[in-house]
Amino acid sequence: MEALQFDFNIPKYILSKMLGRWLPSTYWNTHISCLKWNDTAEPTLPNEEWVKVKVKYGGICGSDMNLLYLHDSPSTSPYVSFPFTIGHEAVGQISELGSNVTSLEKGQRVVINPVLSCESRNVELCSACERGDQSLCLHKTKGSIEPGLLIGACRNTGGSWSPYLVAHKSQIKILPDEVDDLNGVLVEPFSCALHAVLRNPPKENDKVLIIGAGVIGLSVLAAIRALGIKCSITILVKHLFQGELAKLYEVDHVVQLNHSYVNKTAEVLNAEVLKPVIGEEVIQGGANIVYECVGKKKSIKDSLRFANSGGKVVLLGLAGMIEKVDWTMVWLNELTIKGCFAYSTNEFEGKKMDSLDIAIELMKRGRVDLSPLITHQFPLQEYKRAFHTISNKRKINVMKVVFDHEKQVGGII
Repeated sequence: MEALQFDFNIPKYILSKMLGRWLPSTYWNTHISCLKWNDTAEPTLPNEEWVKVKVKYGGICGSDMNLLYLHDSPSTSPYVSFPFTIGHEAVGQISELGSNVTSLEKGQRVVINPVLSCESRNVELCSACERGDQSLCLHKTKGSIEPGLLIGACRNTGGSWSPYLVAHKSQIKILPDEVDDLNGVLVEPFSCALHAVLRNPPKENDKVLIIGAGVIGLSVLAAIRALGIKCSITILVKHLFQGELAKLYEVDHVVQLNHSYVNKTAEVLNAEVLKPVIGEEVIQGGANIVYECVGKKKSIKDSLRFANSGGKVVLLGLAGMIEKVDWTMVWLNELTIKGCFAYSTNEFEGKKMDSLDIAIELMKRGRVDLSPLITHQFPLQEYKRAFHTISNKRKINVMKVVFDHEKQVGGII
């Protein structure tokens, strides 16, 4: 089968870093980049408690693009095993079952919790997994499979940037008929947003600021509304079309990032703009909760200055090594900073449920439809065209791009 794999190579890493500043396509030029277009064997079941899934749609996540752009911190490298097939967002059908898998059937439509925690690794549950925080598993490098935070970062599992992957039976989520495949491939990113909101919920009448209107930012907005939380939500958008999409999910205020965004954001948050002797404006007042969904220096700085005194900043944007961020407002305003990664067990309607199960249930009830976020579909063979599309958001209205493994080369986008 054909697959897009990532294999770390120091000369290619250095060359890509040097040339990629001026020519972004360097990062997916498989002759000089760490990305490889391979004709490889289908992944095999690690043991009889695993299943194989034939992928229909494989999503291209912002974290995947960070990987291609070589923006990931080296501190994450112990938690992957090279070469790995990229892609952790997937919807598909079960094509093979291990002999110890009795609760699933071939042909079932499924999505996957890609976190490779203790149960999938066949090791004794760590303290994090015991309390339901599988995304914080302490055994990410141990057990019966190679190191990997997720499917799509482990050499044994494959990933959704290929037609097949394997997953432990505990990772499989059956997709009900009410949830179509386009929503199915978005269950995973929506679950990240749900996890962040359920762990850090706004109170009714809170002022909420979402920084970033990509898939995660809009999913945070959609999650708050799907959960029925009545608060005022402002979202900072880079592109006008993102603001139009935000209106589908009942945002209260849209502010575009332009020369006047600081004053406009302060106005809708009923905050005051103060002028320091030098440097950027200081905000007095602001949002009770800020969800930072970009992970860049500018967005981190804005998340700190737009938070009200005693407020909370929730970091979803997978920020890495960021220099020259002024942390003054953290202590001056006694802010709470919370990191958020992936998904785990959360409280929902009085029950403890996996974040992905909650996401599927909300979709099943018709509380949220994320399919409008998928703006482009490509066959896997047209991966260079897909990445070029993603990297040209200024010229093309691009939100979510997915690989359609049933689409023919040259098909309609």
